[in-house]
Amino acid sequence: MSQPVAPLGRRVLAEFVGTGLLTGTVVGSGVMATRMSPDDVGLQLLENTLATVFALGVLIVVLGPVSGGHFNPIVSVADWWLGRRGRGGLRPWEVAAYAAGQVGGAAGGTILANLMYALPAVAWSATSRSAPQLWLGEIVATGGLVLVVFALARTGRQAVAPVAVAAWIGAAYWFTSSTSFANPAVTIGRAFSDTFAGIAPGSVPGFIVAQVLGAIAGAALLAMLYPRAGRAASDAVIPQPETAADEVAAPAGRPT
Repeated sequence: MSQPVAPLGRRVLAEFVGTGLLTGTVVGSGVMATRMSPDDVGLQLLENTLATVFALGVLIVVLGPVSGGHFNPIVSVADWWLGRRGRGGLRPWEVAAYAAGQVGGAAGGTILANLMYALPAVAWSATSRSAPQLWLGEIVATGGLVLVVFALARTGRQAVAPVAVAAWIGAAYWFTSSTSFANPAVTIGRAFSDTFAGIAPGSVPGFIVAQVLGAIAGAALLAMLYPRAGRAASDAVIPQPETAADEVAAPAGRPT
């Protein structure tokens, strides 16, 4: 599929809104979980997981046709890296714009969640998440995410991406030690809330480094399993069905 033709501003807006609502769901459901199940951390995590999985799947379905539904700088960078030789995927300046929208959306989504629960708009998290086992968990979660997204694109099964991507994140919530942040933008956004889903600002760099390492590992594994995966970079997470004709009014007398 060719490079999506939706204007970059529209695509960045979709990434801003999608990442914002995703992060707002993570933070907001974490607050709700601690209030509804104050004495059961396992149940809190389950409630947080379910809300995140459902929201992520819906957001990919709704906003994916506009921007691809990345909602994650790691996915956007991988899209550029894998597609650069075949002239597919995002261009470097588009990656920068996507990342800016994603980080801004994550911060805005966290602030929105804080305000919905009558918390300070910005309250830096005090939850330290700095430990080697947590970084290893992030490597696994992020590497798996890259593999899932681009393996689906390469094999033409993007129709199941909303379910498959959300399912991977949901599973990784439970089997990785880090509870699967797997997203630099969301990691930064979660630092803005001193709640169940928060991460201390001092722990953010370590998580992002681990996520980058995970992305490299995932891309390497992808290259071994699907050597031509780069040809499908433009179709990740799901294809954008717009064509140049979508931007032009239909000729008179022809049904639209």
